[in-house]
Amino acid sequence: MPFPPAFLDELTARNPIEDVVGQYVTLTRKGSNLFGLCPFHSEKTGSFSVAPDKGIYYCFGCHKGGGVINFIMEIESLDYPDAVRFLAKRAGLEVPEDESYRSTYRRQERLWALCRDAARFFRSELFSPRGEEARAYIAKRALSQQTVVRFGLGFSPNEWSALLDAMTQKGYTRQELLDAGLVVKSQKGGIYDRFRNRLMFPIIDIRGNVIGFGGRVMDDSTPKYLNSPETIIFNKRKNLFALNIARKTKHPCIILTEGYMDAIALHQYGFDCAVASLGTSLTEEHANILAKYTQQVVLTYDGDEAGQNATQRAIPMLEKAGLQVKVLRMQGAKDPDEFLKKYGADRFSLLLDQSENQAEYRLESLRRKFDLTQDEQRVEFLRQAAELVATLSTAVEREVYGRRAAEAAGVSYEAMKLEADRAYRRRTAQAKKKQEAIDLAPARTLQPQIKGIRYDNLRSAMAEEGLLRTVLREPALMSAVPLRPDQFSSPLLGRVWAAFCAQRAQGQTPSLAPLAGELESGEMAHLSAVFQKPNTPVSDDALRDYIAIITEEYDRTHASGSEKLLALAARKKETKG
Repeated sequence: MPFPPAFLDELTARNPIEDVVGQYVTLTRKGSNLFGLCPFHSEKTGSFSVAPDKGIYYCFGCHKGGGVINFIMEIESLDYPDAVRFLAKRAGLEVPEDESYRSTYRRQERLWALCRDAARFFRSELFSPRGEEARAYIAKRALSQQTVVRFGLGFSPNEWSALLDAMTQKGYTRQELLDAGLVVKSQKGGIYDRFRNRLMFPIIDIRGNVIGFGGRVMDDSTPKYLNSPETIIFNKRKNLFALNIARKTKHPCIILTEGYMDAIALHQYGFDCAVASLGTSLTEEHANILAKYTQQVVLTYDGDEAGQNATQRAIPMLEKAGLQVKVLRMQGAKDPDEFLKKYGADRFSLLLDQSENQAEYRLESLRRKFDLTQDEQRVEFLRQAAELVATLSTAVEREVYGRRAAEAAGVSYEAMKLEADRAYRRRTAQAKKKQEAIDLAPARTLQPQIKGIRYDNLRSAMAEEGLLRTVLREPALMSAVPLRPDQFSSPLLGRVWAAFCAQRAQGQTPSLAPLAGELESGEMAHLSAVFQKPNTPVSDDALRDYIAIITEEYDRTHASGSEKLLALAARKKETKG
């Protein structure tokens, strides 16, 4: 979003990155930079770096990076305009927005207000005569009045236009109701309420905005649960039910449940760390969001086949996000809600403390697939168990779980260890071979680490990186650079050069931070990595070398056949001379 450059310059100046980041991360100075534990992934040694002089942050572990606006976008789960508004409010600045973007934000605000008013309507209906059946269901599920109020539960009447009529009377348009996903358009062009005869669960984002709804039917209609569709304010892949409450928990973990009722029941029994996905399987976006608020996730999916499959899918995604994963198994109940009602909070707390780590869970799940009284199945179980044990990172883990697998199959640990060691050697050999291939191809190590960004001309790109680092440190040198953005081999680096030139033309100091609205998060992360590389001495000679390489590579790739021959002849003549 093109906020005025002068405003962005003032915004970043009034929000020093070390001050903003310091409100979320404990930073320690090491030389000119500050370091701390990354807030975006789990780590024990601080690899998160803040460079106050450059106005950027970068994590050498998870490769996230950018300026102060990017940091707020990431840490607060805000889009670019809202991150700018967040920082403007922090600095006491008024946000100057042109009409087109103001109207977009106003549209979002209207939908937030509409969903909030819809939630109020559903809540009033719950306590009206029409909500009697829903109140009876709530009583049957043993939900307290406090829980009903805390989660804003409501009821959608079994009518075609109850919400439609109520909201239009409040001044909302039919188009706004469609945009919010609260009504559906019929084939004949009419519209009617999406949610009818359902217990309603407002979905609230981390800023407290109602962004959508889930509804549980009160009769035998299908689907049993119906969720709001994707809208400009609701993305089910990027939101989790009850995270607005769970993000503030004092518990050392977040409990991930399969449905709304499980999450609500856990909160009612004192476990305010429970969340649920919104009618979709767990996604990488969900895992990354969870990693912002906790280091450990406990999975409490149902024990049926579908729940076990969901658990197996979730484990690698959560671990990839740097989370420690545990799995809770329940005996005598199919889900947390039923367990809590049968056995109470103390028994669940004990169960939570005894939850298995992912290795225990995977090994036990594997064991259950085989009849270990049959020799052929025992052999196959041990083969697969050896492959599983080989994935574990420490020798202690491999021994512990290797022994468990051997005991389960009734074989000696020595035999199991031989098989597991073979599997481990195969894996390490493959990893070593892969790393050697990378090490033997130095050009590959120079390529950007961010997916989707690639340098087609490494020689020119390295010079382009060096030039940008140089002018960022010494902006006065820009006047000596006779390069156009299109002469850069990397389109991304060319865009940054163009932006720096535009900033300088407007009397501003070249900076990466104001570009958060023009560049994607991956591009900002890569540029942060570029500017975090060790500084080489700033000199006229180095700058001339960068310019010469960029110009030479541009001329080489854009010259015609005859021009290339003339250039080659000229270079040969210079060499002989």
